[in-house]
Amino acid sequence: MKVNTVSFLRTLVSAAIFILSSISLQAQTPVSKHGQLKVQNGLMLNSRDEAPQLRGISLSWSIWAGRKYYNPDVVNWLADDFKISLLRVSMAVEPDSGYLKDPVAQEKLVTGVVDAAIKKGLYVLIDWHDHHADKNLQQSKVFFAKMAQRYTGVPNVIYEVWNEPEKEEWPTIKNYAIEVIKVIRKYDQKNIIVVGSPFWDQHVDVAAKDPITGQNNIAYSFHFYASDNNHQEGLMARADEAIRLKLPLFVTEWGVGEANGDGIFDQQRNAKWMNWMEKNQLSWANWNITDKKETTAILMPGANTKGKWSMAELTPAGQYIRAKLIELHSK
Repeated sequence: MKVNTVSFLRTLVSAAIFILSSISLQAQTPVSKHGQLKVQNGLMLNSRDEAPQLRGISLSWSIWAGRKYYNPDVVNWLADDFKISLLRVSMAVEPDSGYLKDPVAQEKLVTGVVDAAIKKGLYVLIDWHDHHADKNLQQSKVFFAKMAQRYTGVPNVIYEVWNEPEKEEWPTIKNYAIEVIKVIRKYDQKNIIVVGSPFWDQHVDVAAKDPITGQNNIAYSFHFYASDNNHQEGLMARADEAIRLKLPLFVTEWGVGEANGDGIFDQQRNAKWMNWMEKNQLSWANWNITDKKETTAILMPGANTKGKWSMAELTPAGQYIRAKLIELHSK
């Protein structure tokens, strides 16, 4: 009788451990799963030396229609319903009421959603959403110094120091990045810093031939719009060449439509790009959370500003990206 009792108790304990382990696994956040990110041998890796392949969504410009979605409720909904592991926070710099004109309001807006993402256990890109960052170097240094002081030691945070250089040459982009990197590294020695690349983050092969040296944990942004006629085999070949040269790529922005944010939504081309990112284990953020009437917008006009979106409130892009994020999260 004692043997049976002991055996029964052992079975109960084993079952309890299994259940608690399952609950713990389900409750695991992206950051608790992957830990401190790093760059080694041309790859972005997690604390276990594996490619984490973060997947998520970019908030829109922190002005205009997208501004109203900069709140913790939206962050929580994207984490719980869309199953994102990465949120990109696109702080507008030059236009209208962007950072150059209203730095206090923009900083408050950005840190509010960054803090919400950290609380939710997400990785979060702090994006200097500027096309002419070399003209705004001093303001950028001030901003990133504040961010690095605020978030040093917080493994969730990734710094994206120049959204999309337009026609600037690589030496200009590189020199700007080095200056900002020096400022960030005064306060934050570990977190990933993402550097822009020429021609709207498309000519990554050029950067790969002359990468930044003497700095650790540096990645390079690569952008594409899956349905655009100009963003097909030729652009993919540039990225393949950069990967061959061991340049660590991070797809900090891509959209289902064309480069202007609108145009067609070609499912076949999207599948091709999606498969390419999966094959190369690249992390990505899809553009974008706004209710603007546009192909790449995730939300229909008038969608709830607090998340909790029904399927009817999602655009075709929103329904597609949500389904893909959930599918890939379950793998």
